[in-house]
Amino acid sequence: MIAIDVPLWAARLRALRRGRLWSRRDLEERLTEASGETEPGLPADAVRAWEAGERRPDPGHAELLCRVFGVDEGDLFVGPSSGTVLWHHLTGIPLMPGLFPEEEEERVGRAVERPWRADAGTAGYFERMLDACAAPHARPADLAAALRPVFAGVEAFRRDARPSVRGQLLALAARDAELISGMEHEAGDAPAARAWSDRAIREARETGDPLAEVFALVQRAELVDAAEPGEIVEAAVTARERSGVPAEVGTLSLRREARAHALAGEGELCHRCLEECPEEPGETRAELCAGCLVDLGRPGGAIEMLEGEPAPSAPAYLAAYMLARRAHAYAEAHERDLAACLARLALAMAGRAGAARALRELGRVLV
Repeated sequence: MIAIDVPLWAARLRALRRGRLWSRRDLEERLTEASGETEPGLPADAVRAWEAGERRPDPGHAELLCRVFGVDEGDLFVGPSSGTVLWHHLTGIPLMPGLFPEEEEERVGRAVERPWRADAGTAGYFERMLDACAAPHARPADLAAALRPVFAGVEAFRRDARPSVRGQLLALAARDAELISGMEHEAGDAPAARAWSDRAIREARETGDPLAEVFALVQRAELVDAAEPGEIVEAAVTARERSGVPAEVGTLSLRREARAHALAGEGELCHRCLEECPEEPGETRAELCAGCLVDLGRPGGAIEMLEGEPAPSAPAYLAAYMLARRAHAYAEAHERDLAACLARLALAMAGRAGAARALRELGRVLV
């Protein structure tokens, strides 16, 4: 029987928090909001102590915890699903209430104990989990931390899984590594972003699927500001050289290569890449190269495109970055008042979202 070194309620509390992609600070803020107070009113290091089982929440805080998690007190502090909680606690894989039925959680938990039991259903479980994590409003660093144990879990399965499911697990490992790389990029950890990108490319190559490798290479080319321009160009060119590359992927790699040349101040090479990109319906050449024009210090044609609002469903870290890009464009166009106003808004948004890429962009704004 599996044993853990903390009370079951403490393991459940930690699993619920991680499953919502919240940091401990996030939970503290939600508890404060639920209490109607302006100050936390929590003992120092309370959430860490609760999750370690060192101190049980008092009745008032227990009620607040149930309120922010949307569960009954019995479900949080007693609860029937001890096996599910145990395997999530031991692996660190997020427990996402409502995403999976209890019987599916138990089936995957049995496979955790005996990885050779992994089947197509196990792979489907992790695929749906990655879908749920693909565009959240969590801080990038928190999401990367949640995805790392998912990668470890998938890797453990594929070492012992039957050949019939190993290919699915390999593809999931590559996709997970790509997501982690992107979040490390957004969180400002360039070495980690490159390391996880390397891992994604290795996993994709191992699948034997050329397109999986192409997509991993294009993801590498997207690590603008986390890789040297030469690395981005190399990844983009390598992706296009693979046979059977879809046209839209080839276009995307050209755009990434153009941006790398712009960052390096290579205007002619940037322009040549953009000229090779097919124009889509309703898309102008100025729109296509808006980001490149900003990087080359010629923002005139870029501002109109960058004025567009990000989609309402866009993650906060992406919205912060787009706002920072607008501030940069206005600064380059010598619209200093507008640039300063947008930079202040982007700074506040980036701080809340943990958007280090947006902060790097703001560092390039001279106002």
